[in-house]
Amino acid sequence: MAKPIMAKATAVWLVDNTTISFKQIADFVGMHELEVQGIADGDVAAGVKGFDPITNNQLTQDEIDSAEQDPLHKLALKFNAAAQGEEKRRGPRYTPLSKRQDRPAAIYWLVKFHPELTDGQISKLVGTTKPTIQAIRDRSHWNISNIQPVDPVALGLTKQSELDAAVQKAAAKKAAEGNVMSDDERRKLVSTEQSLGMEAEPKIPTAIEGLETFSLSMDVDHEDEAESTLVDADSLFNLPKGGDDEDEQP
Repeated sequence: MAKPIMAKATAVWLVDNTTISFKQIADFVGMHELEVQGIADGDVAAGVKGFDPITNNQLTQDEIDSAEQDPLHKLALKFNAAAQGEEKRRGPRYTPLSKRQDRPAAIYWLVKFHPELTDGQISKLVGTTKPTIQAIRDRSHWNISNIQPVDPVALGLTKQSELDAAVQKAAAKKAAEGNVMSDDERRKLVSTEQSLGMEAEPKIPTAIEGLETFSLSMDVDHEDEAESTLVDADSLFNLPKGGDDEDEQP
């Protein structure tokens, strides 16, 4: 649903000049109910001048009267034929002057903790330029030694919902471009519960590792070789026959 212009100032005017409930005002201007209650208590939007939605052609008196009579009635913007067909201009996000000095820290945080984000996504999140992002990526920024990574949501440069959406989109794109496992490969995977339920494979102690292939066949072969090379003492000292006749003189 379309929201009124100058939402906070419109909420201030509705709180001061009507008896519409905080819930109805919050739904109409796109704020939280507690924030509207803070406006009524003077803790929020102190010094903000009310913006009359009737004079500025955003609400009708009949619409306000209906909301005051019925607490469940939801306020609706007045139909404006001149606004039909208007599209929101897409451009770089505007960053207030007071927060522009925090952009390098936010860029550094996004580059460090979410490398899957493209330069275009980072540019839209924090409202910066691609050369600045590239300079921080390759650490050629003139002040890189003094830049510390800080969450851009904590700095108020973007919303957590926008950051989460950008990260999910980048992760989905990266998964689509990568190598996706087939169904057969996925079926071969073992779940954590199954792996924990499996019995541990028996392990051989390091001291006797390698002895599982040991056999006694080598010892038997060595014994056969030893028996074959054993020499009888009698055969060693037996002299050839007829040796004495050769030594005798005629």
